[in-house]
Amino acid sequence: MNNKGNNIDRSLLVVILILLCIGLLMVASAGVLYGRTRFGDAYYFFKQQLVGLSVGLVLLYIFSRIDYRVWKRFVTPIFFVALGLLVLVFVPGFGTTVYGAARWVQFGPFSFQPSEVMKLAIILYLAAWLSNKGKRKTADFFEGLVPFLAILSIVGFLIIKQPDTGTLGLIFLISLSIFFASGANIKHMMYLFLGGLASLFILIKMAPYRMQRFLVYMNPEHDPQGFGYQMTQVLLAIGSGGIFGAGLGQSRQKFNYLPEPVTDSIFAVLGEELGLVGTTVIVTLFLFVAYRGLRIARFAPDEFGKFVAVGIVSWIVFQAFINMAAISGLIPLTGIPLPFISYGGTSLAVLLASIGILLNISKYSTLNTR
Repeated sequence: MNNKGNNIDRSLLVVILILLCIGLLMVASAGVLYGRTRFGDAYYFFKQQLVGLSVGLVLLYIFSRIDYRVWKRFVTPIFFVALGLLVLVFVPGFGTTVYGAARWVQFGPFSFQPSEVMKLAIILYLAAWLSNKGKRKTADFFEGLVPFLAILSIVGFLIIKQPDTGTLGLIFLISLSIFFASGANIKHMMYLFLGGLASLFILIKMAPYRMQRFLVYMNPEHDPQGFGYQMTQVLLAIGSGGIFGAGLGQSRQKFNYLPEPVTDSIFAVLGEELGLVGTTVIVTLFLFVAYRGLRIARFAPDEFGKFVAVGIVSWIVFQAFINMAAISGLIPLTGIPLPFISYGGTSLAVLLASIGILLNISKYSTLNTR
């Protein structure tokens, strides 16, 4: 059934806009001293976030107007362009190293993270590939699991070389969600899950800084002035927020105590300023995004739309809860930002473009999802 006359899922759009507004407020609050210290402008990060938000909202509008099925014809070139950009981070003159990690590409005055582009590219590529393959072939070891692992291995190799373990884990979870939704064999899913855990263990053993993060997770007081410093500070920030928080703009930990207050640690600032009430609101908003997004996937008119919706929702929800869990001390620190809230122009723009695609899928729903 083609309900082309349907409107987009307005409730999902409203929740995304609420998250964006909260994000702007938190970036403005968390980045005051950090911006003044690094750039001589207390609102540097706020202004830059406004630029990324403006670009992202334009992309959201454009992508929400493009029939999502159009993307199926271009998934291969999109995927290979994304792979090329991942390679470009290692090319002198283009790649930029920040804090010892080669994750940025510079074109004149513009810079962006290719790994953010890859998140959307691999969703589109896997959705098209698996929808063409069908459930019988997807469940087959040689026609489903082996090529799926080959695709993940190529992407994973380029990302771990940066290195970016958090993003690698996130892409693995996104891909696994799409593979599961496409009818993968449950035994193959178990192999993938166990293989992923084994790979994570090997990666932790290979790099001393990953092992230190794991030791800090096991014991937050481990090396409090070194690798454990960030965890100590984020727990102090969240703990001091109490039920109602210290008030917007009143965080103390953001004043040269909390590392990366506008990116990885912004949820800690939010917890300190808005308390348990504020963090509960954020969790509830992301759960609502999961509910509406999976509902769109369930009633998508075709397999491609279903898999794309599952991938986008998995991306947003996994990334959000990994960030919040890490900042709350439930899992080791990962360096993954909080979607729509953390500072980052590339992440914001690509996320909003993806939301545009998701909203377009909702227009063609086989059930009125409004």
